[in-house]
Amino acid sequence: MIKLQNLCMNYKLEQAQLSVLNDAQLSIEEGETLAIVGPSGSGKTTLLTLLAGLEQPSSGDIMLDGVKFNKLDADALADIRRDQLGIIFQSFHLVQSLTALGNVALPLEIAGKKNAYQLARKMLDRVGLAEREKHYPAQLSGGEQQRVAIARALVHKPKLVLADEPTGNLDVVTGASIIELLFSLNKDTGSTLLLVTHDDEVARRCQRIVRLQSGKLVEDQDHALSV
Repeated sequence: MIKLQNLCMNYKLEQAQLSVLNDAQLSIEEGETLAIVGPSGSGKTTLLTLLAGLEQPSSGDIMLDGVKFNKLDADALADIRRDQLGIIFQSFHLVQSLTALGNVALPLEIAGKKNAYQLARKMLDRVGLAEREKHYPAQLSGGEQQRVAIARALVHKPKLVLADEPTGNLDVVTGASIIELLFSLNKDTGSTLLLVTHDDEVARRCQRIVRLQSGKLVEDQDHALSV
């Protein structure tokens, strides 16, 4: 389970302080699907970077299975990101010098898995790219690159998947197929899915919708009652 307790995130500007999160509170159960919505610049991506341990909050705590995630040292954070988190960005962040298969196998190789390429092939097949395993990112379409990124994020079966506008750079048809894939994999693996989106239809597919407004996280109670 994930719990945000009194989470604050402030950025110092030249002559002022920008408050992005202000005493934010949230509890997320294992296996849930949750959409984070809100206007551009409201701090949705910042929230995901905090949950990924890529930034430290100004104050407050992020609890992951009872552990104060944000109080861990760099090595412990890296271990959790490697073993328990899957992170999908709007930009694909693929290694251009590696094939599709090499990109998916990379986190497994870093973790010392002996069957890294076997597992990577299975995941590429799961996202419909078995025939493209030898292609480099520059040889793939945007939708195919995002599928590789999703396969890489999920190949180690993470407990928590963080997706930041994963369809933002894709056309409507490709974006819809990516969303179908994310929810299908979530159902198959039982992972928790946190999805930042501007798409109301995508948000409504999640079990819960949380809106970020004025630094607070406010749950959409109407949606909660309708699920």
